[in-house]
Amino acid sequence: MKNKKTLFVTFSSQKGGVGKSTFTTILASTLHYSRGFNVAVFDCDYPQHSLVQMRQRDQIAIMQNEVLKKAAYQQFKAIEKKAYPIFDCKPDLALKEAEQFLANSPIPIDIIFFDLPGTVNTPGLLSTLAGMHHVFSPIAADRVVLESTLSFTDVMTNILIKEGQTSIKTIRLFWNMVDGREKTALYDHYDKIIHELGLKLMETRVTDSKRFRKEGESETKTVFRSTFLPPDKRLVKSCKLDLFIEEFLNTINMRNNG
Repeated sequence: MKNKKTLFVTFSSQKGGVGKSTFTTILASTLHYSRGFNVAVFDCDYPQHSLVQMRQRDQIAIMQNEVLKKAAYQQFKAIEKKAYPIFDCKPDLALKEAEQFLANSPIPIDIIFFDLPGTVNTPGLLSTLAGMHHVFSPIAADRVVLESTLSFTDVMTNILIKEGQTSIKTIRLFWNMVDGREKTALYDHYDKIIHELGLKLMETRVTDSKRFRKEGESETKTVFRSTFLPPDKRLVKSCKLDLFIEEFLNTINMRNNG
C-alpha cells in the first residue's frame, strides 16, 4: 500500500441513530488490528466528538478490566502496532488537517475514516464530503430515515458527482438494524425504489443487535465496539458484519493485508 494513495472513507447519514459512528469504530478497529491496514480516524462530529469520548472511555475500561487489559497487551505484542489515532476537528478543516497528518506521519496510512455530522447545513460539510473517495450510508426500514437518506444520497450522486467537483468514486447505501421479524418483501420493495432512483445498494443486510451498544466495560469479557480492540468474531458473525466487512473491502478495492 505504500505506493497507493490514502483512501478517505466516511459513513454518512442525514439521520442520527442509524449507526454511522459505530460502523466507523468497528471498521477502523477491524482493519487496523486484525487485517494489517494502517488506519486513522478524524472525528468531525463537532461539538460532541463522540469517537474522541469513546476513546477516553475505552482507556478507562481497559485499565479497570483485567481481561481487556491482557487482551490489549497480547494484541500489542502480536501485531506491534499502536492504537490508531483519533483526531477531533471541525468539518470545514477536516481535509486540510488530514493532509497535514499524512505529510507528517512516520508510517503510510491506508485509510482515514471521517466521522461527519448528520446535518447538511453544517459549515464545510458538503465540501468535505466532496473530498471523500468512498461514502457509505446506513439506512433502516423507517420512512423518515429512508426519505432523508435517499434525498441526500440523490443530491450527492446526481449533483456533486455529475458536476465532477468531487473525489467520490463510490456511494453505497446499506441496510442496518434489519429486523429478522420483518418480511423480506418489505426490504425488496425498498430495494426496488432505491434502484429506480439510480442509487447503489450493498448486498449485505446487517441485522439488528443490541451488541452495537456493547462497549468495553469493567465487567465484560468481550467487546464489540472498541477503539483499542477488534470486535469479537462471534458477535460480528451473528449480525452478518463479517460479510459486510468483506463486501466493504471489495467495494473500496482493498485486499486483506493480514
